[in-house]
Amino acid sequence: MASKLDGAGAAKMSTIDDATVVLQRLHGLVERMAVAVRSGEPTQLYGSQIRRAGTPLVGQLKGQFGMIADQVTALLLVATRGGNEQLKLRALREGIAHIRTALDIAATKVKEKHTVDDDGEGTPAAPAA
Repeated sequence: MASKLDGAGAAKMSTIDDATVVLQRLHGLVERMAVAVRSGEPTQLYGSQIRRAGTPLVGQLKGQFGMIADQVTALLLVATRGGNEQLKLRALREGIAHIRTALDIAATKVKEKHTVDDDGEGTPAAPAA
């Protein structure tokens, strides 16, 4: 018996998939910043690039996944503050990992709550044990 997501579940999964793509871009920017820190290059531009790339993600997640959107906002605050570059880099890497984990957990919960049988009855499928 095959199962699929209902309409709300499909919309939430679409949001999670789009957020994952943006998060991958943010992770790339953070790792480029890490290379710049190691080579002693200036890193001021990376903070603004991370903020510019991450701000739409907050708006995208705010409606359905408010807690994850708050984590992204905290990441953007870390990216734009001053201070030791090594500490900032560590906080950014940890923030990316936290957000990625939260998105994975949210995707699992959406699949659990919004899965319906493929026979068209619209009843939720029994959770797999």
